[in-house]
This record gives sequence, structure tokens and C-alpha cells, in this order.
Amino acid sequence: MHNNKEAALGAGSALVAYVLWGLLPLYWKMTEAAAPIETLAHRVVWALLFMVILLLAIGKGTTTLKEISGVFRKKKTAIAISAAAILISINWFVFIFAVNTDRVIEASLGYYINPLMNVLLATVFLHEKLAKKEIIAVLFAVVGVLIMTVYYGYFPWAAFVLALSFCGYGLIKKLVPIGALSGLTIETLLVTPFALGLLAWFSYQGTSSFSMTTDAMLSIVLIGGGLATALPLLLFAVGAKRITFSLIGILQYVAPTFMLIIGVFIFQEPFSTIQLISFAMIWVGLLLFSYSRFRIRFSPSVVQH
Repeated sequence: MHNNKEAALGAGSALVAYVLWGLLPLYWKMTEAAAPIETLAHRVVWALLFMVILLLAIGKGTTTLKEISGVFRKKKTAIAISAAAILISINWFVFIFAVNTDRVIEASLGYYINPLMNVLLATVFLHEKLAKKEIIAVLFAVVGVLIMTVYYGYFPWAAFVLALSFCGYGLIKKLVPIGALSGLTIETLLVTPFALGLLAWFSYQGTSSFSMTTDAMLSIVLIGGGLATALPLLLFAVGAKRITFSLIGILQYVAPTFMLIIGVFIFQEPFSTIQLISFAMIWVGLLLFSYSRFRIRFSPSVVQH
């Protein structure tokens, strides 16, 4: 019974995390009046402040400080975490930029191809071998992107930057294991000096969008960006500890599906037949990929006794 409750808690937490990630375009759209780089700077600063308050509230401030000091005592670990902070900052910026330049559909494409990018990075950096079905899955995705590129004469760069930056971030986190709370705290801490510098520059230039007197709603949304950043990650951390990797593999498609629906039906971005064909090719690739992973995972040769 206890295991069932734990599994239910894990599945529920992970599902809510992915739904929240999928709904983020609706949130960041409210920051359209601010420059994407300014929104990013606020996101970093307020996320750090939220994490500090949370860590103090749950009594993990001292533990996290020790973990942070431990990270910076090892040169390789410090470099890796710094690289992770840069990659996730790029990911956040491009996502905000995509939302506020009517490219939510392209952003969803980035997160659909993310699992396939993970596989490619694993073959290059972790020397993992691809199964035949996984090679075919990647080829389907490549063809889907090529169809879109050739027809429109435009390469979906935002999708690829989102996918590559998040894959690189995930790869580093896999190689340098660190808790979700400590990880987000360290990453935002590293980038905060640059974020504060940007905010000071906007204020000095008189172009800051943050003002409780002239636009209180936008300012509140910018502050809330810290919670919008941290909450899904924390829920995912709760879920990931309690459910199987296979279930995570299925749930990860919830976020881009919500993004695609929002882009097409709420923001009414153009979605042509060619785009539908391209996405269909990618979806076929993802189905093949998921099927291959399930077969490998549940094959008798890999079952732990």
C-alpha cells in the first residue's frame, strides 16, 4: 500500500510538473512588453531568491551551503556546473524569446526532438550504441525537420537551440550528480551577477520594464517568474524519485503537446499542412524510439533479478 501511495505521489507530481512546463508559454506571454533578456535577468534573480527562502524554510540552508562549497573545491565539477548554468540560461532565454516572437510551435518542436537529441549526445559523449529502430527514429525526425526547412526556406534554429541546450544541460547533470534544490540554487547563483548587471543597465538607460507604479502587473509577473521556474523543477524532483524512468519517458511528451496546442489554438500561430506532415514524421520517430526503449528496458536480458 505504501509503495502504491508513493508511486501515485510520484506520477502525480511529475505529471503536474510537465503540465506546468507545457503551460509556461501562457505565463511568459504576459512579459511581452519587456525585452526577453530583461525577462531572463528577472527570472534568474527571483528564482535564486525563491530558492534561498525555500531552503531556509525547510531547514536545508546549511546543507546546501556545504554542497555548494564542495562543488567549488573541485575544479572540474565547478567548470561543469558553470557550463550547466550557461546552457540552462541560454535555454530559458530562447524559450522566452520564442514565446514573445510567436514561435511557440517551434518551441514545442524543440522539446519533441529533445529525447532524440539525448540519444545522439549519448552516442557521442557516453559511447552508447543505437538500436536499429532508434536509428530509424532519428532519421524520421531529420526528414521531418528537412521537409519544414526546404519548404519554408527557414531552419527552425530556436527549436534546435532549445533541444541542444537542454540536452547538454541534462548530460552535465548526469555526469555531475547534484540534488535538484542545490543544483538550481548554484546555477542561478552563478548567473545572478550578470543578471543584476543587466537589470542595473536597463535601469540606468531608463528602459527598465520593472516598475510597481507604472506597470505593477508586469512587475508582479516578472517576480513570479522565480516561482514559475522553480516549482515545476521541484515537483519533477519529487516525482522522479518515485516513478520508473519509462513513465518519465512517456510523460515528457506532455509539455510539448501543451505548447503545440497553445501555439495553434490560443495564440493562433500559422500551422500549415507541411508543418503537420513534418510534425507527423517526428511523432512517428518518437513512437519508434519509445517502442525501442521499452523493448530494451523490459527485455529478459536486462531485467534485474
